[in-house]
Amino acid sequence: MVSRVKTVAFQGIEAIPVDVQVMVAPGKIGMQIVGLPDKAVAESRERVQAALHASGLSMPPKRVTVNLAPADLPKEGSHYDLPIALGLMAALGAIPADALPGHIVLGELSLDGTIASVAGVLPAAMAANALGLSLICPADCGPEAAWADGEMGILAARSLIQIANHFRGTQVMARPEPAIRAAPADLPDLAEIKGQTVAKRALEIAAAGGHNLLMVGYINTDRAVGRFRPLGAVWRPFSLRRERTFCLNAELNLLVSNFQSFGNKRRS
Repeated sequence: MVSRVKTVAFQGIEAIPVDVQVMVAPGKIGMQIVGLPDKAVAESRERVQAALHASGLSMPPKRVTVNLAPADLPKEGSHYDLPIALGLMAALGAIPADALPGHIVLGELSLDGTIASVAGVLPAAMAANALGLSLICPADCGPEAAWADGEMGILAARSLIQIANHFRGTQVMARPEPAIRAAPADLPDLAEIKGQTVAKRALEIAAAGGHNLLMVGYINTDRAVGRFRPLGAVWRPFSLRRERTFCLNAELNLLVSNFQSFGNKRRS
């Protein structure tokens, strides 16, 4: 049996539709992911298996093949965990197979079956809305996704079990309300940074005036970018094109994450 789940791949702030196909068939026991996955996507195999086990589901003693189509499009990031898991659950009959075709799904899985937040939820929500689809995303990302449209369906779940119960009708989830993520209480202080007078002045002006800010630098500046990144929590989009501003903020998170990952690879 082949089950299908829709998700997205990111190219800049554009969300490209991706079809996740999961087949459970006789053969050598194991799980294989194909379709140009990067290291984070390939590691989804371990996270998905552990999350399903923690949720009370066991992997079938069969061969599980996951295809991410189109196969010539690179797939990056951990947000493929949730669509792969839901596709496998549909193939095993844990959730109704006809419940998933109307959704775009993204989210990272923890080993205990809970769903962790990911970057790029708002661009994914806007892509889903343009296609006339609903969105399934982590609970922490629900308020961000709700900015895409006031009418589109959004399921912001905290765990695989909560999604399964929703589709069975035993624990129906309400649509999240749009909200701006609250700033954490332990933000670093600019006073801790020595020197960099011009850069600090630019950050202060951007934060005070609610302006956008573009930081450009070499890969080796990822530590400085990581230091300045939490200040994004105090920026507030005042433009009427609020969704575009949030999309750029989501893209900044994706870029910083990729830069830090690349820098760690170079140092190792």
